[in-house]
Amino acid sequence: MNTTDTLIPYIGVVTEIRNDTPDVKTFRIEAPQGGKVFEHMPGQCAMLSIPGVGEAMFSITSSPTNTEFMEFSIKKCGHLTDWLHEMEVGQQITLRGPYGNAFPVETELKGKDLLFISGGIGLAPLRSVINYVRDKRSNYGKVDIIYGSRSKEDLVDYDEIMNEWKNSQDIAVHLTIDRPQEGWDGHVGFVPDFVRELAPSNSMTALVCGPPVMIKFTLAALKDLGFSESQVYTTMELRMKCGVGKCGRCNIGDKYVCKDGPVFRFDQLSRLPEEY
Repeated sequence: MNTTDTLIPYIGVVTEIRNDTPDVKTFRIEAPQGGKVFEHMPGQCAMLSIPGVGEAMFSITSSPTNTEFMEFSIKKCGHLTDWLHEMEVGQQITLRGPYGNAFPVETELKGKDLLFISGGIGLAPLRSVINYVRDKRSNYGKVDIIYGSRSKEDLVDYDEIMNEWKNSQDIAVHLTIDRPQEGWDGHVGFVPDFVRELAPSNSMTALVCGPPVMIKFTLAALKDLGFSESQVYTTMELRMKCGVGKCGRCNIGDKYVCKDGPVFRFDQLSRLPEEY
């Protein structure tokens, strides 16, 4: 899809809203005539807009293999997201996209053992990849998922994780929360420490997404385990603004996140921003 196409807004209809955590809702959106508003690949983003309120870039969290709808998991953290969290089923919204590149699921990742590592709302962009891999399971090797959040209530897509991912063939799911909590008998501790404890094989390819501090220490943990930067992918869609390389606000070194990313291998980044 060319730049002109991605600047044209499409109308979408909110057909379902799930309360994932106290501050995250997942919105299911369809075209007015049914089906997806447009096609995408795992890791790509869309600009959601409420006319008169504002617009922002969000990861598409549903897999491209889903032909019926698109989903977006959105954390309530500002003016536009406050409005989005007040939306009701049946309301319309405008979408533009898809924006950015995708995780290389049909090239570099094909046939590989995959390690997904995420923290908090960072699971949202990886969910599209995980479900794509699940739907095309024979194309990939072993899959490990390491996911953590502040508390059990802050684990996004918890029901899907427990009822679907944990029951999938050759997929191992490891959950952790930051601090002990009544009713939680699983692992307690921060994600980077959990990665060191689990010590996944450095023959795997890692996909990492979460808060900047989590990414920083997770990358350090992976390096200590023998991973090279060329084995580790991340997505920086939170830095995207206009999506078409015009505003310059997503610049990282010699890269523009919207034009060169948001998906990067760490060896492709000549300079990480200070918060990473």
